[in-house]
Amino acid sequence: MKKYSILIVLFVLGLTNSFGQEMGSWKGILNVQGNELEVIFNLKEVNNQLTSTMDIPAQGAMGLPMDATVLTNNNLEINFTQAGIVYKGIYKNEKFTGTYYQGGLALPLELEKLTKTGLDAKDLESSEAQLKAIADFDKGSFKYSVEDFMETSKVSAFQYAPNGKYLSYREKDASGKNHVYVKNTATNEIIKALAETNRVIKGYGWINDNRLLYVMDKDGDEKTHIYAVNIDGTNNVDLTPFEGVTAGLLNGLEEQEDYIIALMNKDNLQVFEPYKININTGALEKLYSNTDLSKPISSYLFDKEGVLRGYAKYINQGLSFEYYYKGSGSGEYTLLVEAESNNTFGVLTFNYASNNPDEAYVITNIDSDKTRIVLYDLKKKQIIKEIFSHDKYDVSSIVLDELRNYEIALLGYNGAKYETKAVSKYYQKLYKKWSKEFKGSKFSIAGRTKDNSKYLLLVASDKNPGQYYEYQAVNQKTKLLYDLKPKLIEGDMAEQRPITFTSRDGLTIHGYITLPKSVLAGKKVPLIVNPHGGPQGVRDSWGFNPEAQLFASRGYATLQVNFRISGGYGKAFFEAGFKQCGRKIMDDIEDGVNYVLEQGWVDKDNIAIYGASHGGYATLMGLVKTPELYTCGVDYVGISNIETFFKSFPPHWNEQKKLVYKYWYDLEDEAELAIAKQVSPINNVDKITKPLFVIQGANDPRVNINESNQIVKALRAKGFEVPYMVKYNEGHGFVREENKIELYKVMLGFFAQNLKQ
Repeated sequence: MKKYSILIVLFVLGLTNSFGQEMGSWKGILNVQGNELEVIFNLKEVNNQLTSTMDIPAQGAMGLPMDATVLTNNNLEINFTQAGIVYKGIYKNEKFTGTYYQGGLALPLELEKLTKTGLDAKDLESSEAQLKAIADFDKGSFKYSVEDFMETSKVSAFQYAPNGKYLSYREKDASGKNHVYVKNTATNEIIKALAETNRVIKGYGWINDNRLLYVMDKDGDEKTHIYAVNIDGTNNVDLTPFEGVTAGLLNGLEEQEDYIIALMNKDNLQVFEPYKININTGALEKLYSNTDLSKPISSYLFDKEGVLRGYAKYINQGLSFEYYYKGSGSGEYTLLVEAESNNTFGVLTFNYASNNPDEAYVITNIDSDKTRIVLYDLKKKQIIKEIFSHDKYDVSSIVLDELRNYEIALLGYNGAKYETKAVSKYYQKLYKKWSKEFKGSKFSIAGRTKDNSKYLLLVASDKNPGQYYEYQAVNQKTKLLYDLKPKLIEGDMAEQRPITFTSRDGLTIHGYITLPKSVLAGKKVPLIVNPHGGPQGVRDSWGFNPEAQLFASRGYATLQVNFRISGGYGKAFFEAGFKQCGRKIMDDIEDGVNYVLEQGWVDKDNIAIYGASHGGYATLMGLVKTPELYTCGVDYVGISNIETFFKSFPPHWNEQKKLVYKYWYDLEDEAELAIAKQVSPINNVDKITKPLFVIQGANDPRVNINESNQIVKALRAKGFEVPYMVKYNEGHGFVREENKIELYKVMLGFFAQNLKQ
């Protein structure tokens, strides 16, 4: 692949002069080595000054603000110095004709005026009054409200500073903002370290005893930045202050507490490279260059000292991978493993208890069906011994105890429920004590101090939304810190029951059914089928599910099926789902419905289907494939057209294109393209006859808003009314409390309108 296979980047531009008649939206097509990319500039005048935004539909970018543009005598010049981009055009015959320059290339770009961009849904979305009218159908003397389940907990996300001197947490104010506070555990003094503003803080954590890291994007666009702030709120720094760039934390450094290693696609939006960043100043150093776009690096392996020991590369756009490692005493990286992408090989951690610096704990299924953890000599390329495996499930985790010479403390896997095995004597003693204290609930270590003197425990179950406890090792005492949802009484909650059934072609399928208490009294209830997203490698798990509990509070059961291609059940089960989206995956979901019908739990005439992302696609395909099975459907950020979905991928997904083709359908193969067309809901709108509600975040970079727009538009064109909710400050799933609450109120009204009890 040539260096400039995709040239355009998500850059920020601007305009400073008045355009007069040139105001409005302007569309152009860049042709980059056979790839067409649509670019739209939206220009308007505000307070006698021209402002503008840019849209790139294929990349899910909408409303990007511009700055720095000059228009003189119909000559337009746009510069973006950081990305090395220049556009020069002349306005004539109601269009701009010009050239786009970047990286030594000069590409013709002609801009024509549009009356509408088609990128938002202002002409499609339902009004507030229309949505409220639907919400009003959810009437009754219910003990619990939507807010009881969907409001953010008043206090949450407890974390210890490494030295245990401080306990941090997030606390919600009256306006719904979740600020970060730091409490001195000796004096009980509390300081607001970080105030949440219009941007949602997606996560935070301690990097050393005096400084916190946190991450934010812009209204769900997933272009995440990493920030650092002192515990007193001072020296608040954007560590990755680059427009259009996505950053992610890769490593903290135990021996270098003022530094982190982060990944960024700063120099090329298609690939990520590692940077060592000073968390106090933001000074950064690139640690390795990812320049071979024919074999881009997909992951990096650093040790606890911050030394790059290995990396994995995508081969043939993700169809296979190569893992390279630099052994002790070696000056270069050599090939360690080469395998197809349906295999797993990853280093979980080095074995720091060993004198051999090349020993590591590796998770792999290259020579097995289920992933297992082995002790591996990376230099000799051989397994030393097997550490952990399970005959039914992929194993997934290992925890080492740094204070006790890095001995294995815990091992874990996700089966019908998540199971943790205490290995060391120290943790066996702890887990025995905690198992007695929290009998009937699952507990997990949510945090601990560096010296292991204090532990944060999160205790929860399918009926218990969770409580934080503090355990002090010195006196072996456990005390309750906070109940996350005190309004919800555990005895009122519904059971989430693991289920197993056989598919029509003989596969063993696992899943969960959440049953309202009325089922136990013999009543058949309406069912909401809830297929998960992904679909590849994702699965539903046992635990407190506020969505399913909300549905149960209204008398609805919820079915979750871990259909073929779901993760955690081995390689053969995963591969059975390749190229089965809209086909055998839907069969598995339908077989799950038939199973629960056979148990006598649900009413066969009152079944809805609802899901997000791939689950939204499955909702649409359920209404297409088996309309007689479902009463109605809710499509949440779902795919409606496989072809346009693939074309909208962000640049850094490009190197995995053939891997996505492997999971879904190869659009470059004539036969598979025909199948993709057949199982695209947009090509089957005449088969959709049951009520449908569509929900979309306008800034979604994964499933572009066009996926929802086109299905709504097509259905309405045939006279089929579709309520449509769009939020312009959300992305791939709503995160703002007020939006989530509104969404579920309308959804419950929609179900009440269509599911008769």
